[in-house]
Amino acid sequence: MNGHSEYQELLPQAVEVAHEVGAHVEARHSSTPVAADDMSAVLAAFHTVDDPAAALLRRRLGAIRPQAVSADDELGPVVAMDGEMWVCDAIDGAVQFLQGLPYWGVSIALVRDGEPVLAVLWMPRLDLLYTAIIGGGARLNGRPVTASRKKLAAALVCTSQPPFNTEPERAGTSLTAMLRHTLAVRNLGPTSLQIAQVASGHVDAFWEYGEDANNLLPGALIAREGGAIVTDADGNPWHPTSTSFLAAAPTLHADVLKVLGTPP
Repeated sequence: MNGHSEYQELLPQAVEVAHEVGAHVEARHSSTPVAADDMSAVLAAFHTVDDPAAALLRRRLGAIRPQAVSADDELGPVVAMDGEMWVCDAIDGAVQFLQGLPYWGVSIALVRDGEPVLAVLWMPRLDLLYTAIIGGGARLNGRPVTASRKKLAAALVCTSQPPFNTEPERAGTSLTAMLRHTLAVRNLGPTSLQIAQVASGHVDAFWEYGEDANNLLPGALIAREGGAIVTDADGNPWHPTSTSFLAAAPTLHADVLKVLGTPP
């Protein structure tokens, strides 16, 4: 059995897991912001929902792929470079979840020798299901998708700030520079969703500085399989240890790199 067909058979099982965990979380989500006024209270409220959901997610994924280990920390930047690992998040978009917003979901990536080979992103409140397997293209709600063909001046470009931002100054100057060259710069929710939306043309490019492998891996595969170019912000091949990230439509990837490398 070749790798492509192996992952093709695994994909519907991973989708089923994402739907199950998404339903579990959705039943505990409120459109009213969490009533907490300090960080400890916010974290306590979040862990009440996230801990059992994360345990369910890891348990179900472990059952369908026993040889794959699970990442210990869904926020950590460390990804195994050998063997298979599930990198997953039961509530991807924690801040939005806590604020009562619909921009959260379940993200799953199967990583083999440091490279994503399968990805599922399920957004229950938005009814969006992005999937991809390596060499098999990207899909949104079952339909094949491709990146846009826009030029930079007409592009919607998105960005975010990861928990492990080692280059905050560069992030700030790049935002100023990008605002001068694009139609709009926005942050539209979870990092994984914004990158996946590059694959479907809803977003034309996404960039970020900092170590953020666990949030980037699912979207990176979906974007790449949708025809987007995925590199770091200097144009080098992106890998989980990179300290910057760029996914862009082929028509504007080179222009985005120029902007990111130009002082504002």
